[in-house]
Amino acid sequence: MSDDQDLLLPDHPQEFGSGVIGVCDICGKRQAVIVLQKERFKLCVLDFLNKSWTESTVKPGAPLPSYRSDRIWFDTSATSSGNASAILLSPTKVVRHPTILITPDVYGVTTVLLDAAIRFAKEGFEVLIPEVGNAHGIGFPEHLVTRTGAYLGGGVPLRSSRARKLLLYFQDALTYLRARPMADVEKSALFGTGFGAALALGVAGEEQKLSAVVVAYPVPIRPSGYLTLVSAPVLFVHAGRDRASERSRAEAVAATGSAPSSVEFADFPGARRNFLSQDLGAYDLALAEAAWARILGFLKTRLMPPPPRPPAPPTLPAPPPASAAAPTAGPVPTPPRPAPSG
Repeated sequence: MSDDQDLLLPDHPQEFGSGVIGVCDICGKRQAVIVLQKERFKLCVLDFLNKSWTESTVKPGAPLPSYRSDRIWFDTSATSSGNASAILLSPTKVVRHPTILITPDVYGVTTVLLDAAIRFAKEGFEVLIPEVGNAHGIGFPEHLVTRTGAYLGGGVPLRSSRARKLLLYFQDALTYLRARPMADVEKSALFGTGFGAALALGVAGEEQKLSAVVVAYPVPIRPSGYLTLVSAPVLFVHAGRDRASERSRAEAVAATGSAPSSVEFADFPGARRNFLSQDLGAYDLALAEAAWARILGFLKTRLMPPPPRPPAPPTLPAPPPASAAAPTAGPVPTPPRPAPSG
């Protein structure tokens, strides 16, 4: 691939989906990479597509990687084209998989969402990340509505027409994910961060068959009582040094009393907004790993409960205690014989 070294020049156009020779943002190695978001990040072509095993020197019959990834298309009426693309991560183990839909912000797929998807797929979940940043008919107007609503209106307006388009988009993605051949339709969850977390709460308020919802430092939503519509258990990952997360947490606490769902709070007082994102300055390795452990534990408990224990064998009744032995009659004494007379 030495003939492609000119692609390392800084003026090479790194368009969405283009393959170049460069440094992967995840592993730090210079190799063939694919640009998944313009001027955002690059990922190894081989590693991301789980094709690295094709260059292995192991003998045939080696086990498959734990998951594989593909780009798919799903039908949706929320886009002008009638469909949309998404990244699908599927475990290779041939069993029914619980599903997790990741709800990106209108910016599209980011490194923290890919990190989450890979972690989930390695644990046996089938994961879908809609590429909302590449969807026809979804763009600046939706971005404007979510931002102005959050900064000027007190929260993302989930009932506005633009926000409704985003919720419909994610609902169609969830329908596709549940219809996958190896998906467990009875066990599905949502995951989102920031603005995507606010949209996840909007979807969860209208989807009554979810098993779990995980939101990390979400921005506030309007109406604030929308959480009362969520029937699935919710894990709220709170960044203590983020004002938006602080407001959202306070509103969640206020709504918990009347909400049918149970809300758990994973509080990280020293964390800043986006502390889960490896490519941002707010990233904190220790806090992020602690948060991921809490998130995975929550999802596995709700979507992968341990099998029921087999019934215990019946216990036989204890034998009755042995009765006291009857006293044995002794020999009958012989009466003394009278002495003979004179």
